[in-house]
Formats: sequence, C-alpha cells, structure tokens
Amino acid sequence: MKIVILAAGIGSRLGNPFPKPLTPLKDGESIMAKQLNNISKYFDINDVTTVVGFKKDLIMERFPDVNYVYNPFFDQTNTSKSLLRALKKHRGKSVLWFNGDVVFDEKLLSVLLQDIQKHNSFIAVNTSSVAEEEVKYTLQNNFVNKLSKEVKNGLGEAVGINFISKNDLDIFISQLEKCDANDYFEKGLENAIAQDNLKLKAIDISKYNCIEVDFEEDLKNANDIV
Repeated sequence: MKIVILAAGIGSRLGNPFPKPLTPLKDGESIMAKQLNNISKYFDINDVTTVVGFKKDLIMERFPDVNYVYNPFFDQTNTSKSLLRALKKHRGKSVLWFNGDVVFDEKLLSVLLQDIQKHNSFIAVNTSSVAEEEVKYTLQNNFVNKLSKEVKNGLGEAVGINFISKNDLDIFISQLEKCDANDYFEKGLENAIAQDNLKLKAIDISKYNCIEVDFEEDLKNANDIV
C-alpha cells in the first residue's frame, strides 16, 4: 500500500504566507509533521508521497524523507488533479490518502486497518456533525451513494482521510481524468459510484478527534485537541 498527502494548494482562507500543512500548532509541530508522526506509527514512512505545489521547496526542505510529486498547475487546479498525479505513480497499489490540512488522533488509523487489509475502498467520516460547508454523504445499501458539499440531508462529514483499493484504482483514475480542473477528488469518487458501480464504504471515526483546518476557528479547535 502507498500513502499520499495532498499539500499543493495555496490555502488562502487561512491567510498564511506559507503552505497550510506547515501551519504550526501550539505543541510546536506543524500540521504535516504531526500527520507524518502519526502515519509512521502504523505505516512505512518510505511509502509516503506528498503532492506539492505552492512554495513547494518549503515543504520539501522540511520533510526530506518522503517522496514528492509536483503539481505545476496548483494555482489553476483542485484536489482531483493533484491526487490524479500521485495515483498515476502507484498503479497496481492500494492508496490511503490524506488532505494536507487534517489534524487527527493517531488512534483513528487503527479503526481503518481492517478495511485496508480487506481492500475495501472507503472514506472516513464524522457522523457527530454535518456542517453546511463540508463534504457530506448519503448511503444506499450500506455504501456511499452521494458525496459532495451540495449533498442534502447528509449523514455525516468526510474528514479528509480516504482509501482506494488496488482493485478500484484504475476506474478511479479514469474518473479523475474526466473531472474538470476545479473539481474536488470527491467528484471522481461520486462518478465512479454512479457510472462504474464503485463500492465505497463510510468508516465512522467520530469518537476520535479529527479536524480539517480551513479557517482560524478550525485552527483554534485543532490546538484545543493537541
């Protein structure tokens, strides 16, 4: 299995002059440093590929032990195209990927291991809150049916930690290739569900802390759990 961290974006909503994954937390670690520390407790750090773009050298210099893929169109594309660049490097492999701005409890990774080992594609979700601006989902026959920010009556929020089995990777790559430049990768998953019958589970990690840092309020909440 390979691991991908999406860290190419500008992250303008937080207003940093540097990539959002380098945002410092109150314990002195950056968001990405904490991610890599957590990941390395369960997986091999040599299997990590980070997609970079905005001020890429700052990230690459800080974390020289991981692999990198560069999205030169980071200012013109969204996560569908950044993830696509990484997945094409890992054909034939299962891939666990993280949004580069997620602060999470390392223990939640233990909840995901069984489905990873069984090659069940999934999204990790929080069912305790359903904020309007977050990516939401619905289920049909116990698998994800709809997945986007526009979903009505969502059952929970996607937290930015996801897994695609090697058995589903090619159809997902094909759908990401069809996505518009400004689409999120969730569009590729949703289209694969509708057009290719992708079976995507929703794994509930609500009992563990997990926050995607988009705004100052999110950063405050992330620091409260650090």
